[in-house]
Amino acid sequence: MFRTTFRKGKSNMKASLLLIGLLSAGVALAAPPAPKTQGIEGKDYKWNAEGGEKSEALKLKGDKKRGEEAYEVCGACHLPSGAGRPDGTFPQLAGQHTTVLIKQMADIRAGLRDNPTMYPFAATLTDPQELADAAAYIESLCIPVDHGKYEGADAAIKIAQGKELYEKQCLDCHGKTGEGQKDKFYPVIAGQHYKYLLRQMTEIRDGHRRNANPDMVKVIKPYTNDQLVAISAYQSSLVMPGSMCKPKAGAAKKK
Repeated sequence: MFRTTFRKGKSNMKASLLLIGLLSAGVALAAPPAPKTQGIEGKDYKWNAEGGEKSEALKLKGDKKRGEEAYEVCGACHLPSGAGRPDGTFPQLAGQHTTVLIKQMADIRAGLRDNPTMYPFAATLTDPQELADAAAYIESLCIPVDHGKYEGADAAIKIAQGKELYEKQCLDCHGKTGEGQKDKFYPVIAGQHYKYLLRQMTEIRDGHRRNANPDMVKVIKPYTNDQLVAISAYQSSLVMPGSMCKPKAGAAKKK
């Protein structure tokens, strides 16, 4: 997925893009299965534990120029702008904290977060510097404004209900505008797709997101499906002043 693949030339890059396209279409690849590391289901699980390639990458200074080159293959699914897909198939990455990007990629590689689509590409990463570079570039992208939102006829009601829930239990960690907290590995959620947010929170609540923060699990465990819809609707409406792309921009710009 990263620089080593891209630098082998256009033919290999095209092959990588084709493979990603096949994965996107649901075509399975004959690849070694992802490893399985004990996650939140285990009694000894510690969220965001120190050590491994995550810690190595976090110590490195990412180079945005090299990261832009590394990201070209990633853009086949997440788009060159980092916008992902409005239907939530692929998340919006632009503007995400480097800490979050590095942690999630390392967790997928280690088998702590289950993502069969992403794992074959994450597994090609051999150098923590590549991860640091790609993360630095992605973080520098402005957050697209045309992301997927809740579009039900009751949108105004759902957003109002979600706002109430968010301000009670989510605001302290994710911030008033969905800016998250970089030093605590809390993600930016402003500009994220509604359907992606809903899917992830459902998986966290139901114990399927194995690298989840136990504190978050406790917060959303009691939520009903309707409440998750409401809070996802509100979260997808959030914007971060100074971090969003200009509405008329056709492509992502760097901050």
